[in-house]
Amino acid sequence: MKTLELLCRQPPQIPTSTVWLLNDLAEYRGKQELFTKQAPQRLKKLREHALIESAVASNRIEGVEIDQKRVGTVIFGHKQLQDRNEQEVRGYQAALALIHEQQARLELSPDLIFKLYALTRPEIWDSGQFKKADGEIIEKHPDGRVTVRFRPLSARETPAAIDQLCSLSERALREKQVPPLIVWAAQNLDFLCIHPFRDGNGRVSRLLLLLSLYHLGFAAGRYISLERIIEQSKERYYETLHASSQGWHDGRHDMWPYVNYLLYTLKELYSEFEQRVGDMAAPRGEKADIVGAAIHRKTGPFALAEIEKDCPGVGRDWIRAILFQLKKDGKIACTGKGKAARWKRLDD
Repeated sequence: MKTLELLCRQPPQIPTSTVWLLNDLAEYRGKQELFTKQAPQRLKKLREHALIESAVASNRIEGVEIDQKRVGTVIFGHKQLQDRNEQEVRGYQAALALIHEQQARLELSPDLIFKLYALTRPEIWDSGQFKKADGEIIEKHPDGRVTVRFRPLSARETPAAIDQLCSLSERALREKQVPPLIVWAAQNLDFLCIHPFRDGNGRVSRLLLLLSLYHLGFAAGRYISLERIIEQSKERYYETLHASSQGWHDGRHDMWPYVNYLLYTLKELYSEFEQRVGDMAAPRGEKADIVGAAIHRKTGPFALAEIEKDCPGVGRDWIRAILFQLKKDGKIACTGKGKAARWKRLDD
């Protein structure tokens, strides 16, 4: 709430780079309705794939992974889950479904934050409860050293801080002194600095990002996974979060590295959305299109396993067949064999 306090106290001088991002996003939002009216069946496929990617990627950022072969069963199936990781991935999917289906009726509040946390951490003893003890966010270095990256708000201060975060967010949006997307990013920064739960704060923060985007009229997160895009740039995510959290407790922090990171991430999401919808008339199968988009995002040599990771729900044999067809068409090349094989786009 320290960032929101600053915004409510006095509207900031917005950096030029931030203004450019806001202008680009306003243009994307203006074209959004035109895209969402095209090819309803294809948009349904994009929604299903985004749901899978989001549930898998948001958990994977936190080190929670599941067997790729069981992704479909975990997300959409009814069979018994095998372990704790699968429970958390399915729980995240349930939270996503709640947001996608009921976003108009979901207002930011401590109760909603508890509900999202409980869904993402099913059957955990402190599910839906604030942290009971103070903690630190630490970083483990390759040489074995451990350093403190950030000390979140204390457990004693947390309940009041979450109340304040919700009320200041509503006030900043109501008063309209600050662009809504800056309020969106500031709210997320403050939530992560409060760090209200023992575990799972990052996952809840990404759900709140998606919900707030719906409220601001940015709905492309329904079709393209915001969580997957964050995962692909997670080094930058942690780097800018660290930069913007320094001095947060005293209100002396620089919010703009993290704010600009989130705005740029949203721009990447809309750029991909526009590209995917614009390709709808292409005579390709749905799975081939998903794999093709994953290949297009690669900027250097890549392994089959990397494409498999980026395309949850698409089988390895199908990906391999598409790679060989693209090679035959002269669009990609391959070096090495077996597990050592590396592929590269010829237009890269």
